[in-house]
Amino acid sequence: MTLELVSCTYGYRRRQAPVLEGLDYRLENGMTVLLGPNGAGKSTLLKLAASVTRPRSGTVSLDGKAAGTNEFRTAVAWMPQDVVPMPSLTAREYVSYVGWLKGMSRSDAWDGAREALMRVNLSKESETKSNRLSGGQLRRVGVASALVHEARVLLLDEPTAGMDPHQRRVFRDILSSLTGDVKVLLSTHDVADLAEEADHVTVLHSGRVLHHGTTDSFLNYAPAEVAAGRMAEGAYSALLAQHSAEYRY
Repeated sequence: MTLELVSCTYGYRRRQAPVLEGLDYRLENGMTVLLGPNGAGKSTLLKLAASVTRPRSGTVSLDGKAAGTNEFRTAVAWMPQDVVPMPSLTAREYVSYVGWLKGMSRSDAWDGAREALMRVNLSKESETKSNRLSGGQLRRVGVASALVHEARVLLLDEPTAGMDPHQRRVFRDILSSLTGDVKVLLSTHDVADLAEEADHVTVLHSGRVLHHGTTDSFLNYAPAEVAAGRMAEGAYSALLAQHSAEYRY
């Protein structure tokens, strides 16, 4: 499946400079990490890709199907920064409800919720009220909610924010296990967050794509003197410095 944004421009107010302008972007197979500082336009890109918002100009499509169609919304799932619990629903009820909203029958959504929770290692918490789950568990419920209706593209906005190192590790392993079936685009401002485990890396700054390619091609930007364990940080810093120099001149 090919998710593509072509010449997309988006701004929150007509008289202000757009957050993204004339953006072309195509999501690759596997897992892609979307890196960039706060305010770079990462959330805006994800919302456009998920058809949560519409571009001022340009197009968003999945295999030629326009954003906003039923086929598009079924195949593309978006998880915002904050997954809001529904206190009256258990984890399984929560996931099942999302499946029903996406057009599944009640019985298919209920059965699918069990399978989706199993895929994110939350079977033991399936009967736990969603407001009693930890932040990391609730984000996994968000991923399960995307998987229940068999989405083929998963868009995650800062999903590991606030997680401790163990929770991040669990979450990384879960995402890695999904990428054979699902394309994943994960945004973060933390350069250490998955960058060296991803198949591809996109770096966005001030609404401009500074890099979009394989993880190896991203790491090649790291200066030769950078230690092996800090290559992602070095590559990211080098890209931002290069962008700043170009912008000045």
